[in-house]
Amino acid sequence: MTDPLISVVYTSHARAPFTDPDLEQLLSISRESNARRGITGMLLYRAGHFIQILEGPDAAVRELMRVIQEDPRHADVRIVRDEEIRARRFSEWSMGYEPISPPSHPAPDGFRDTFDDLGDQDDPDNVLRAIGELTLWFRVRSRHQGD
Repeated sequence: MTDPLISVVYTSHARAPFTDPDLEQLLSISRESNARRGITGMLLYRAGHFIQILEGPDAAVRELMRVIQEDPRHADVRIVRDEEIRARRFSEWSMGYEPISPPSHPAPDGFRDTFDDLGDQDDPDNVLRAIGELTLWFRVRSRHQGD
């Protein structure tokens, strides 16, 4: 029997600010490691806050989460979604990444390009909706930057 696919979404705070070179190094190592483990996903980072979606075989994702929770670079690791999935949402990315700049003005109603409020959410439906909105934003932005 094969290991079921799961998706885990977590938020955390960086114990120290990450510079662009720090993030590039982290992404390079993570992408290689994730590809070997069969893990795909997306990472968003802004102003010391991370949100990451990991998906892959149950055992591999849980082991990676254990490593992340013990990583001294992360503080306040909080799992906001943990579920079995039938299909990957990020099958083409061993670790998609987007830096998010602080907004210069409030976003219009119904538009999300931040996750500032997600770490405080306890309502699973709100978390799921926010993750869906961020995923859509990430995919659209990635496609347009490739043009």
